[in-house]
Amino acid sequence: MKFSIVLLAFVIISCSSGKNDAQKIIDKAIHTAGGDKFLNSTIEFDFRDRHYTTRRDGDNFSHERVFQDSTDTIHDFLNNKGFYREINNQKVDVPDSMAVKYARSVNATIYFALLPYGLNDEAVQKKFMGNTTIDDQPYFIVEVSFKEEGGGEDFNDVFLYWIHEENYTMDYLAYLYYTDGGGLRFRNFYNRRSVNDILFQDYINYKPKNDAATITELEDLYKKGELEEFSRIELKDIKVY
Repeated sequence: MKFSIVLLAFVIISCSSGKNDAQKIIDKAIHTAGGDKFLNSTIEFDFRDRHYTTRRDGDNFSHERVFQDSTDTIHDFLNNKGFYREINNQKVDVPDSMAVKYARSVNATIYFALLPYGLNDEAVQKKFMGNTTIDDQPYFIVEVSFKEEGGGEDFNDVFLYWIHEENYTMDYLAYLYYTDGGGLRFRNFYNRRSVNDILFQDYINYKPKNDAATITELEDLYKKGELEEFSRIELKDIKVY
């Protein structure tokens, strides 16, 4: 009897620290996508007629976005110290409300482009949500939410990630957001490629046809064909060095 109890306890501990451990699943997904390469590389890409550059050095980061409007070259900078903008190489004053909006836009684009890197940030809270199958492929589902402290203005947002059980790629994601009127999105990947040992992928971005849908219903709605395409997320001219 005592042996059986010990064996049962071992099984429980093994399960809780094994495949259904959200932290370990995310760690493996990040390793598959590039691991430490994210920390030691400069990454550049184009997205919707804007050029992005991101660099990291430990806890320090630097994000940049450059684009052309009708007459000027606009260059946005976001780093640990904050946000600022240059127009035609001259620093300009930006009202605080707009600086927050621009900073959020820069950060969100780079955050999504580099997923699953970023899911081990200090403010991230992970929860294992179970297993599922999509298109005959097995997946872990991991929920990500954020602590208010360090979670930014969007700390109320909630994400779900579908991580392949065998190869630990992140093939699907869904999110509930509250900024700009809020909403739900579901994404599935395509065009996965490796650039200097870091994986990048594009997405078809869907929204539910029914405004009353919840984030936990999006997988079933996707399987039933009850999501409609909202946009394509395509990264172009990627460079890693």
